[in-house]
Amino acid sequence: MPATVVSNDHFTQLNGLSSDWIIERTGIRERRRAGKGENTNTMAIAASQRVLQEAPGIEAADIDLIVGATYTPHDTIVTLAHAVQHALGVADIPVVSISSACSSLLNAVEIVQGYFALGKARRALVVTSEHNTAYNNEQDTVAGHLWGDGAAALLLTPEKLADTDLRVDEVITAGAATVGKATTSVTLKPVERGIVMPHGRDVFQYACQYMTRVTEQVLERHGLTVQDLRWLIPHQANKRISDVVVRNTGLAPERVVSNVERLGNTGCAGAAIGLADTWAQLQPHDRVVVTVFGGGYSYGAMLLTREGAA
Repeated sequence: MPATVVSNDHFTQLNGLSSDWIIERTGIRERRRAGKGENTNTMAIAASQRVLQEAPGIEAADIDLIVGATYTPHDTIVTLAHAVQHALGVADIPVVSISSACSSLLNAVEIVQGYFALGKARRALVVTSEHNTAYNNEQDTVAGHLWGDGAAALLLTPEKLADTDLRVDEVITAGAATVGKATTSVTLKPVERGIVMPHGRDVFQYACQYMTRVTEQVLERHGLTVQDLRWLIPHQANKRISDVVVRNTGLAPERVVSNVERLGNTGCAGAAIGLADTWAQLQPHDRVVVTVFGGGYSYGAMLLTREGAA
């Protein structure tokens, strides 16, 4: 996470939005902003280096696939995956960068699953990173106060490495670009005004609907209910959305992970950051669902289970 903290008071002074008004509508109290010399790539590199420092018996030279995910690229040609590869010094491996808006984390995991299934990789890094403030218009009183910056990385392998591993039981993703105002409700056109959200109510409605549906779907496929979950980690866009999903599913509120209050909307990195924040609290056989919803109305859910001793 970048060190610079931006409180709601910044937006009160800038455009008159009160902190209480922002908290009531979004849950956000503060967010992080990348500083001078920081960007999508530098945050991705830092997250990748940290995960390798903590990985048991895995060195940078062992990585044979890097999948980067962002909708706020620092460079659209030298992508964050290339930047991470260069920083780690690992030559001649596949590097892929994708964007399915705030759902990109789960699609990145699916790409890794495909490489594993084809026998083309065995040690993969998934790196999510967003530099929202590079594109954001803070003067925008509709969405200018929503965004924060941050990154997170996951190491994926086909086999168990340690008892603290999380097993990926299933990933479900899809797109709902045919419903509502999916193609106009949230956009980022760098040649125009940056991130805009003219149809926030439409986003809210469909985010609640699809995140609830896909969470229940992935649980049902495994004969589970929300009562079997240790954590539900929703996309960190708006606390009100998370609250509705919790009510819709019947999950106990204390089992939902939320970092939007202190980080703002960190895009596709938000759920991965939430997973990192709660990893150490997981006990053997605990289950976690990560559920996401993004612009263009992409959505998905991933069921994870904490491994135990053999």
